[in-house]
Amino acid sequence: MFATFLAAPLHAQESVNVVINENGTQREETIDLPRSMTYPLDSLLNDWKAKTYIDLGKDCSTSHENPLFSDSIYIDRLSRMPVIMEMPYNEIVRKFIDMYATRLRNQVAFMLSACNFYMPIFEKALDAYDLPLELKYLPIIESALNPSAVSRAGAAGLWQFMLQTGKLYGLESNSLVDERRDPIKATWAAARYLKDLYGIYNDWNLVIAAYNCGPGTINKAIRRAGGKTDYWAIYNYLPRETRGYVPAFIAANYIMSYYCKHNICPMETNIPEATDTIQVSRNLHFEQIVDICHVPMDELKSLNPQYKRSIIPGDSKPQTLRLPMNAISTFIDNQDTIYNHRQAELFKNRRTVSVASSNTSKAVAGNGKPIYYKIKNGDTLGGIAQRYGVSVSKLRSWNGLRGNNIRAGKTLKIYK
Repeated sequence: MFATFLAAPLHAQESVNVVINENGTQREETIDLPRSMTYPLDSLLNDWKAKTYIDLGKDCSTSHENPLFSDSIYIDRLSRMPVIMEMPYNEIVRKFIDMYATRLRNQVAFMLSACNFYMPIFEKALDAYDLPLELKYLPIIESALNPSAVSRAGAAGLWQFMLQTGKLYGLESNSLVDERRDPIKATWAAARYLKDLYGIYNDWNLVIAAYNCGPGTINKAIRRAGGKTDYWAIYNYLPRETRGYVPAFIAANYIMSYYCKHNICPMETNIPEATDTIQVSRNLHFEQIVDICHVPMDELKSLNPQYKRSIIPGDSKPQTLRLPMNAISTFIDNQDTIYNHRQAELFKNRRTVSVASSNTSKAVAGNGKPIYYKIKNGDTLGGIAQRYGVSVSKLRSWNGLRGNNIRAGKTLKIYK
């Protein structure tokens, strides 16, 4: 099987048309591009880390020219990569390599520099679960290393967890917190998820395909393919995006290894400022931290992307706050001041409220203590109301009466 991509502007659409030649026949189909391949460079550089630590002003040796290589060179390079996962070559893989090496050259230069922020986190978790380290490039396919990425389906963060899957793997999601956006917690959850998927399929290409479209979809494709458990054998039974997912993953591994061969160089990256974490056990607003610890709001949000509304709900359970090292001691030394600073202004939700008063209650509050009148034979509600200068309706309201009937010997409560 081999395929040819028809020309299409990359950012004008999110799919490419493919002509597949198979067994002497041709058929045309459409493959959806991974969403990460449609992000414009400007959106990737909008992240605080990128704006702060990636230096666009420094020139590097990236050329506009992409050298042409034969199929045999691609096959040889892929075979030489020190990986556990199978990295086969075909025309579909080649076309994804061509995308990274031509139209996405600047995005590759960005991702090579952004790797400095995230790869140590990815490698630590993958190594702890004894997983192939080449999986560290999966977030390139998922999010283009954009921690703020949110898909049309609602997947979020570097690893693009769906809400339900994230909760299954311990990532908290509520109105204030979304741990899918936390690079560290989401990475460890992704490592556990990938390990579980490998326990099901025992094949890494099926694992990452299942990571994209879910195990249920992969199981259906396997059944439709007559029980075959090879990605390329079930290819035609997969969703359009998943058909491009594994080739894009192989291409990402290739380009991150051989970018120099394609005259691409990383954007210049400065060393990020050291950070540390502290436990927060009371509700805290980012503005309280900004005012007292003098940490810029953009930096605080970037270091703590899991807090959706700039509120840390420490009252519900201890939460983690990440700060620059030079702000940690300031926070510890001034905790009471920080928690109390602008508290009434920033936390307006009331702990208790009184119910709106009825007419009876208003009368009580406005007219002091009631007087009591013992009903005599011949009394009427209207007559008593007239005698005390009040309305019949108020008499009924004060005494819980539905009509005008009263009985001698009973007592009426009257507010004057």
